[in-house]
Amino acid sequence: MKHVLSILALSLLAACGSESTTSSATEPNAITMTETVKTPLSYPQTAKGDVVDSYFEQTVADPYRWLEDDRSAETEAWVKAQNKVTFGYLEQIPYREQIKQKLAASWNYEKVTAPFKEGKYTYFYKNDGLQNQYVLYRELDDGSSEVFLDPNTFSSDGTTSLAEVSFSKDGSKLAYSISEGGSDWRKIIVIDVESKQQLEPELVDVKFSGISWFGNEGFYYSSYDKPDGSELSAKTDQHKLYYHKLGTPQKDDAVIFGATEQQKHRYVGASVTEDDHYLLISAAVSTSGNKLFLKDLTKPGSELVTILDHTDSDTDLLDNEGSKLYLVTNLNAPNKKVVAVDAAKPQPEHWVDVIPQTDNVLSVSTGGGYIFAEYMVDAIAKVQQYDYSGKLVRDVTLPGLGSVGGFSGKKEDKTLYYTFTNYTTAQTIYSFAPESGNSDVYNKSGADFDSNNYVSEQVFYTSKDGTKVPMLISYKKGLKRDGTNPTILYGYGGFNVSLTPGFSIPNAVWMEMGGVYAVPNLRGGGEYGKAWHDAGTQLKKQNVFDDFIAAAEYLQAQGYTSKDKLAIRGGSNGGLLVGAVMTQRPELMKVALPAVGVMDMLRYHTFTAGAGWAYDYGTSEQSKEMFDYLRGYSPVHNVKAGVTYPATMVTTADHDDRVVPAHSFKFAAELQDKDTGANPQLIRIETNAGHGAGTPVSKQIEQMADIFSFTLYNMGYQQLP
Repeated sequence: MKHVLSILALSLLAACGSESTTSSATEPNAITMTETVKTPLSYPQTAKGDVVDSYFEQTVADPYRWLEDDRSAETEAWVKAQNKVTFGYLEQIPYREQIKQKLAASWNYEKVTAPFKEGKYTYFYKNDGLQNQYVLYRELDDGSSEVFLDPNTFSSDGTTSLAEVSFSKDGSKLAYSISEGGSDWRKIIVIDVESKQQLEPELVDVKFSGISWFGNEGFYYSSYDKPDGSELSAKTDQHKLYYHKLGTPQKDDAVIFGATEQQKHRYVGASVTEDDHYLLISAAVSTSGNKLFLKDLTKPGSELVTILDHTDSDTDLLDNEGSKLYLVTNLNAPNKKVVAVDAAKPQPEHWVDVIPQTDNVLSVSTGGGYIFAEYMVDAIAKVQQYDYSGKLVRDVTLPGLGSVGGFSGKKEDKTLYYTFTNYTTAQTIYSFAPESGNSDVYNKSGADFDSNNYVSEQVFYTSKDGTKVPMLISYKKGLKRDGTNPTILYGYGGFNVSLTPGFSIPNAVWMEMGGVYAVPNLRGGGEYGKAWHDAGTQLKKQNVFDDFIAAAEYLQAQGYTSKDKLAIRGGSNGGLLVGAVMTQRPELMKVALPAVGVMDMLRYHTFTAGAGWAYDYGTSEQSKEMFDYLRGYSPVHNVKAGVTYPATMVTTADHDDRVVPAHSFKFAAELQDKDTGANPQLIRIETNAGHGAGTPVSKQIEQMADIFSFTLYNMGYQQLP
């Protein structure tokens, strides 16, 4: 399949606390603990309104509804006042700057991505060290390289980032999208590859979109109509697929799918086969499950052919050979399989298994004329190479136990590339010869980090209902299990997302300072297929929280840490996880770090594309049972007066239009109003930033320095030697 690289993949995890970039570390230093003297906090006054909602004849007060208005002067003043208190608190921590310097020093080395070929050029991304954004380079005929596209020039503060990059079929043109201030709203710019000159006015108001070329003539993209009200928070629920022909105004772009009430879906995407023969359209109302349609592009005016008319499965195009389509699906195969079908009769009753379902979860890529099947075995990668008939060519020998990415390219590529990493091994790029199966190191990480000094062990613990849950625990060798180790327990547990081992600069610094980093694979994720995902959704969501609580109890029971030395962290759906667990079991941890979290479970579906998360959460409107269940764990609605909560630093961003900051605003306001203990209840609001993707390196360093400083300070550490 045609290679399309998105910088989004490089930075998406930054919002979730498990960055995929690499790091260095010096000789570990012990952390010194002394008596900590904390400055008393005076929080800004947060006005209470009289808004009351009714659900199934039950009333629910929403006193901080006014904070949902991201355009009001009152909300802006509140944000400034909260940041003043938060940063005033952080500035008193004596080693905050020292940690920031450690992070910057560890970040400061050259990072290179795997190359890919488009037209006559070979492209790759590189960051010299502390550049805010990765730069796209290309190799010339003489073997030298030049800067092709530098996102660091898009804005003075590095907050405009490169999102999607897609080359036309012959590689002569490039369409790329940019994000300003971290927003999910994008602009698409088209340039000539040789001259690097922009070819036409940029396309605007694009959201949740890929860029899929048809030849060199134009491309398909997706967007919503601009909403009434705030573009950062107003609801968007009718996604449309457009075709843009180069040289024509955007207003004339044809709507291919999604304009009618019958075709109304929340997420619509498109993929053109590498030979330009077929267009595959995916349509979904939620983040799980999609319909699938086919259009023959060789026949002008051809009708859409329905492959799947329901959303009971996740099914996508893998590749084609002539009229034979290869699809990857979990229809009647919860762990996924690859099927083949003729485009003339593409419905499921005609599907033939190419790579059948196994006991392990499958993800698939293509390149060099082969299919590569990656399996997760207890969240650890295993890769097998198949031909297009489904015959096993070989088990691919990997460098060790960890995560891989890559094994993708065009059919004619003679060399493919993949990356390998785990929690204690910095990312290394390997070249792979699909004909021989040989791997060679292509680019070794420049991180000054000796993995031999660290341990990453997998354990299995028992959750509340008896379910066995895997967890990876990483730390510096020589660690004593005496309950004194500062520990970050990170989790996600939702949306079929799998947390696989990956190296991270901040986590390396944390371990270098003597910290433990633990990641359980909670239900709600995708580590064990659809059944594992479904076991953490809707009326089973409490399973996720129970799994996380059990992980904390295991770490304490086994002596890795204690309640006074434990911090819990998660972002987005993981922010919800932290919010729910800290309100259910506030005595279990010392520090809570919810980032860009979904905190108001009664109203999340009323913002932006939030209604698309209903597969995982359900909504407060669908039934009294679901309303009662959501209200029972919704973080905003479960902060109780008179309770001592852990030291909490909520983090969010003013341009987050995926999980709107109002969630975090309201949760922080509730904590500040009702908490009666001595622990700080703070909110750190990043400005000109969004959900995490494209966040400049400078902001990532500042944020992580603040998180680590806050965490250690509230665990009782007064200085770093």
